[in-house]
Amino acid sequence: MIIYCLTVKKLSFGNTLIHIDMSANSIGEHLRLTTCGESHGEALAGILDGVPAGIELDLEVVKREMARRRPGQSAISTPRKEKDDVRIISGVFEGRTTGTPIGMIIENEDHHSADYGEIARKFRPSHADFTYTSKYGLRDYRGGGRSSARETAIRVAAGAIARQILPCGVEIKAYVSSVGGISLDADYTRYDLSQVEENDVRCPDAVKAAAMKALIEECRAAGDSVGGVVTCVVKGVPVGLGEPIFDRLEARLAAAMMSIPASKGFEVGSGFAGSVMRGSEHNDIFVEGGRTEMTVFAIVLENEEAYCEVSASMFREDEATFDFDKATAGNRTLAWIREVQNATTTDNMNYTVTDPNKGVTLGYTFGLD
Repeated sequence: MIIYCLTVKKLSFGNTLIHIDMSANSIGEHLRLTTCGESHGEALAGILDGVPAGIELDLEVVKREMARRRPGQSAISTPRKEKDDVRIISGVFEGRTTGTPIGMIIENEDHHSADYGEIARKFRPSHADFTYTSKYGLRDYRGGGRSSARETAIRVAAGAIARQILPCGVEIKAYVSSVGGISLDADYTRYDLSQVEENDVRCPDAVKAAAMKALIEECRAAGDSVGGVVTCVVKGVPVGLGEPIFDRLEARLAAAMMSIPASKGFEVGSGFAGSVMRGSEHNDIFVEGGRTEMTVFAIVLENEEAYCEVSASMFREDEATFDFDKATAGNRTLAWIREVQNATTTDNMNYTVTDPNKGVTLGYTFGLD
């Protein structure tokens, strides 16, 4: 049985419009971001709550990330010109976070509402115009209003702050892996991701980037557009992020990525390709230190109808597992067996294993580096 819950202020049927409050403007729990603002309103604003006190906040990092997102910086981005200067109005004192909500404002400067006068009387395909009007009875037609990707600017500012409180060793890299039918020939391990910023497309392969840019320019000249895929690689992720059942890490990532305007697909690791793999091929094998391989996910950006697919994978009974009995804290040697019996966890770092053959309990400590 599936239960749907919906809280409404006004609800009617027939030819009468349904009026429902627009309340889904926040994301996160321990670190929570609430955003507001429209594409051609006076400003975008955000409140980032949950940042610990005493963090030395480097505003240059925020400026650098905003410069990467800034519109109008290349021939293949939107022609709109915005400085995207972030003004922090609370939560920071003498360069350190105070533990109170961090308030941020980004002024909109290059907004021309008159340019959208004709759209006020028309609904654009693949936009939220018709849906907003049907649901709320009115809409801000200037550049899409709240549904515009302009809203993501405040997310970038919040992300630049959040990145500064990540545990040491966590590394996040993203790049364009496909535009139209032009895709990278290999996964991230075959590329130097430090080269991502060397071209307008932000693709680590210079030859492919040039072809992608040419395709984008060709589509723009024809009054058309083209979709693509952004791939993100995260290294050094602490073990145990996410909560069962509905707040699994993959579920939270999917929700966040699919909230980006125009995103139409999301996959983690092998993604949908895992549905045609054997379990022995698909499993995340343990590597040195008790870790598994790195997490990779991709976002599909396109102007097609949204769809959802679910794939499942199996594992073999004799799949290799992590043998605590043969691992040591000093050299982190790994051994592979079919099963470890009676393993218990005392905390995140220490494990005890009872060997049924020897009748003794052994304790081991494992590093996370």
